[in-house]
Amino acid sequence: MINPDQPDVSIILPAYNEAASIGAVVARLLRQLDSMDVEHEVVVVSDGSDDDTVGEVRRAGDGRVRLIEHPYNMGNGAAVKTGIRAARGRILLFMDADGQHDPGDIPRFMHACQRYDMAVGARNSASQAGWHRRLANLLYNRFAGYVTGRCIDDLTSGLRAIRRDVARRFVNLLPNGFSYPTTITLCLMRAGFSVCYLPIEAAKRQGSSKISLATDGTRFLLVIMKICMLFSPLRIFLPVSVYLFLMGVGYYGYTFWTQHRFTNMSMLLFTTSVMIFMMGLIAEQIAQMRFERETE
Repeated sequence: MINPDQPDVSIILPAYNEAASIGAVVARLLRQLDSMDVEHEVVVVSDGSDDDTVGEVRRAGDGRVRLIEHPYNMGNGAAVKTGIRAARGRILLFMDADGQHDPGDIPRFMHACQRYDMAVGARNSASQAGWHRRLANLLYNRFAGYVTGRCIDDLTSGLRAIRRDVARRFVNLLPNGFSYPTTITLCLMRAGFSVCYLPIEAAKRQGSSKISLATDGTRFLLVIMKICMLFSPLRIFLPVSVYLFLMGVGYYGYTFWTQHRFTNMSMLLFTTSVMIFMMGLIAEQIAQMRFERETE
């Protein structure tokens, strides 16, 4: 049952050259939605695919899928933003088009969004390909947890449900690349919205991953720092200030022990530490005023 005005849920699938899997994913998704008593829509955003992704969606969807095509490849995040802007559902549920996510999890995520602003699928260790990917995700989770002051079970999971009004609030902050899950998670947590994690098992993806551990991993770290500077810059400035201060104390102790004097280098380290701390306080106030202005 589909309400064209405002369905209960919009399923958004960003897809780039996923012809090998997208047809089966759409078919499974529609069967699951038909078994549920919810008003729904399925939005597939083809991000400039140059294989038969579009044809597979049309055949599997049989006129029941909204297909949006980018004229060229703009990035996974850009496809997600297009889906957010086009979706009409009260809840937006994002899934990967490579067959990793189980449509049977949809009811759990919709139920969670009755209480939380966003529900995120937390993969177990067996669902993450390779020890290097598991280690990288663990480091990202720990760093993001420090930034937000919250425990983060899975920072980069592509299976998540979020209320549409909340998603649209942060859509302009989302990057065009693969780091949109990182950005939207940090944005919601730092802005005081509620987030919960639901355990999931992700199947092995069909085809090869389009994420480069070296290139995209560096981007993920930069995105975390960027969001931290937007919402809580003192968490970046303060450790640097403390580190320089301790270096100044250590160097002063060394020169006092060996030369019995206070050197210019110790003074430089102390002065720089104080300046960075004061810059952090100013940045924190600017971030707070910006957030209050957005809230108003």
